[in-house]
Amino acid sequence: MGAISVGIAAPSLSKGETFAPPYKTRKQILTTDIVVVGGGTAGTIAAIQAGRAGRKTVLIESGSQLGGTTTIGGVSFPGIFFAWGKQVIGGIGWELVQEAVALNDDTLPNFSIPHGRQHWRHQVRLNGHLYAMLAEEKALEAGVDIRYYETPLKITFRKNNWEIETVGKGVHSTIVCNQLIDCTGNALPAAMAGYDVLREEEIQPGTLMFKLDGYDLQTLDQELIKQRYKEALDKGEFTREEFRGNIMGLLSSRGDNIQHIMGADSTTSETHTLANIHGRKSLLRHLRFLRTLPGCEKTKLVDMQTETATRETFRIDGHYKITHEDYVTGKLFDDAVSYSYYPIDLHDAHGVIPDHLQEGVVASVPLRALVPKKSRNFIVAGRCLSSDRLANSALRVQASCMGMGQAAGAAAALANIQNISPLEVPLKELRQLIESHGGIVPA
Repeated sequence: MGAISVGIAAPSLSKGETFAPPYKTRKQILTTDIVVVGGGTAGTIAAIQAGRAGRKTVLIESGSQLGGTTTIGGVSFPGIFFAWGKQVIGGIGWELVQEAVALNDDTLPNFSIPHGRQHWRHQVRLNGHLYAMLAEEKALEAGVDIRYYETPLKITFRKNNWEIETVGKGVHSTIVCNQLIDCTGNALPAAMAGYDVLREEEIQPGTLMFKLDGYDLQTLDQELIKQRYKEALDKGEFTREEFRGNIMGLLSSRGDNIQHIMGADSTTSETHTLANIHGRKSLLRHLRFLRTLPGCEKTKLVDMQTETATRETFRIDGHYKITHEDYVTGKLFDDAVSYSYYPIDLHDAHGVIPDHLQEGVVASVPLRALVPKKSRNFIVAGRCLSSDRLANSALRVQASCMGMGQAAGAAAALANIQNISPLEVPLKELRQLIESHGGIVPA
């Protein structure tokens, strides 16, 4: 009777429904030529370049799509690719940008017209969602094995190969490779591998990109709004740094790149969580405040990125550190592998006042700045390259990171083929490989 009663009480299964086995994490060992950690601006290009050079490449990305700052961060206006009427950054990154612009029927800026002190006139506005899909398509076409939702746990150099232990949803992998490229932006793999990294005690603020609507800027009583905001600041309801103390700047820009999140740090999941929370809390407080103002009662949030974009974390201690003087004088290095063109752009609690380069000046990036001291079979690309803080504030922008990413991918590919380290790759061969894929090499 007991058995019968249990059977009667048990719920019946729906058609095709079965009990699942207990959850288990699948462990696996993978072997490849090159691993790129970080699928952001630089890492996407590095992986595509390595794949197009015929190397078996794995791309590890902790998020859900490629593109980093351009896509997840929402800064969908990469630049700058042209300097003084001449293109200085091309290759795979420029290929992606052009295709994203064409597929969305957007238009490129007229690069023949000098941007003067309004450098944003030469930034390319594009659809970040399209860019992410195109980047993924090109990576897959290049044979890249994309592994989303995975992050490194341990990195070990053994017998001239790297072993990268990663964890993701339901998987625990050990990936063995010959060459490792760190494109995380925060130099996490470099630190995990035991190489020195550095940063300032105070880092640049981050920005949560968003868009507002629902008001007519031309009909607003600006003086009243400024006074009401000043009163709120004086009461401590807001801090001046959040929107640079400029409520009309927030309203006129309708969001975009105006917010500042002090201390925003993407180094760990905990610090990145705090950056995201602080950005959203600040935006929500301001949205509620705006809706109390005459003419702004219907202000609404029409778009918001899922993550705060960060500007500064850790940098490697490389064989050469690019200095502010190097950058603003356009020093041409013997081992230069890419260009960088952007104003010195250091954000702080007061905002940012770009320091533009003198006419004709274009900075270059030496291969030595992409390689940590005492490293083997290891190279970086993106904002974690070896540079001082002021130089890094310009080097970190997307076009420059694309150029570095292509150079790093090419260097790792040749190093793998020749069984050497990236710094040992013959420069002539490296430059030829970059140029054969459309890249522009300093000369």
